[in-house]
Amino acid sequence: MGVLLAGGIAGADRLWTYVLERPGPLPKAAAVVVPRGSTTRVAAALQDAGVVSRPWLLKAAALATQGNGPLHAAEFAFPAHASIDQILSVLRTARPVQHQLTIPEGLTAQQITAIFKQADAATGAPGPIAEGSVLPQTYDYERGTDRAALVERAKAAMEKVVQTAWANRAPGLPLTSPRQAVILASIVERETAKPEERAHVAAVYLNRLRRGMRLDADPTVIYAVSDGAGVLDRPLSKADLHRDDPYNTYRASGLPPGPICSPGRDAIEAVLHPADSDDLYFVADGSGGHVFSHDYAEHDAAVARWRALNGAPAGKAN
Repeated sequence: MGVLLAGGIAGADRLWTYVLERPGPLPKAAAVVVPRGSTTRVAAALQDAGVVSRPWLLKAAALATQGNGPLHAAEFAFPAHASIDQILSVLRTARPVQHQLTIPEGLTAQQITAIFKQADAATGAPGPIAEGSVLPQTYDYERGTDRAALVERAKAAMEKVVQTAWANRAPGLPLTSPRQAVILASIVERETAKPEERAHVAAVYLNRLRRGMRLDADPTVIYAVSDGAGVLDRPLSKADLHRDDPYNTYRASGLPPGPICSPGRDAIEAVLHPADSDDLYFVADGSGGHVFSHDYAEHDAAVARWRALNGAPAGKAN
């Protein structure tokens, strides 16, 4: 009798294990929002999503294994043909699905605000974003995260990067505050697309600040003319360069009153650790980079070469 009983128990255990591990109906991996509430509500949501075909079985299995922990509510990723055992493991131990929001370097506050608004897994309004206040990088977030909270994370990330970089800055820079560093970094970010040039461009602008020269930075004029959009669908004109605006560094001395975009970590580091250079000028070389010069005679020759190669005026060169 004992042998028969033991055999029956073993058989029941094998059957239960088979039931728990049997592949489910989900045809391919899917993310499902699991609601808060009772096991009945959770099972019903998973049935609606095609993850389980027999919700009562999931409820029974959850009850039988409740010592393994509670079921959580969030957006979870379930593998194709997830078994009851796998489903319970996901509900108890898996990390919620992580969505991503990416802010590229050099975008203006207007452009960044649009990115936050387009984060379709987030909720609410992003709120006001000051120019240069958020750090360009990729942020993970869960479905239902408040957009304003995401913005605050990005602001905190920028504050941390700037304060750390400022504390470790090179000596003797003609900058008096972290904000000035961000302002100049925003110009450097928009001035060159080549990472290897950032520290050299930064050195040129810092050398000009030391000498009391105007920065003559085209990106600041573009920012002014575009009303903060940061982009123009036409080349800068002479009228633009003579525009009376505090952001027009062809007319106003020193740094503009604020950043013209959100600079990345590398641009900030370039400003606070510039190249060892006494150059004061640079002009586009026609291939995405620049030719740097120490004096105006060298610079004028570089501009002439640029015009000869491109067959067009170079405009106001830096």
